[in-house]
Amino acid sequence: MNKIHTYDLTVKWTGNKGHGTFDSRLYGRDHKISGKNKPDILGSSDSSFRGDKSKYNPEELLLAALSSCHMLWYLDLCADAGVVVVDYSDNASGVMEEKLDRSGQFTEVTLKPIVTVSEASMVEKANKLHARARELCFIANSVNFQVKHNPTCIVL
Repeated sequence: MNKIHTYDLTVKWTGNKGHGTFDSRLYGRDHKISGKNKPDILGSSDSSFRGDKSKYNPEELLLAALSSCHMLWYLDLCADAGVVVVDYSDNASGVMEEKLDRSGQFTEVTLKPIVTVSEASMVEKANKLHARARELCFIANSVNFQVKHNPTCIVL
């Protein structure tokens, strides 16, 4: 039997500047994402959609979810396979297409993890484990666009 997991959080709009949504130019896109016993995340829309560029937007949070899900699976698989990872970073990028009717969708995301392993003998296995992490990632399995991987492996 499959396990069911539930997740709860609160998204609260904080952008009312006294006029509500009377005019789309007069309200802020700012919001706060809160979870029990967790720090708040301050969000907004992308600056091209009248948002605050100093705050994370939903598109960036989707990219972060894909990147961190892949990383967590990858590190777990490496630990199980005897690949000792001593550093991991990802310079992920995504492409979103906006349509004339203002709707849009991501068309692709590319994860570019830079993995440092402790021994040269681990490089081949380390590189192969990215494919398995992609198969297992809950977030990547939930999106309808391609998630590409362009990993780099470095020996300490």
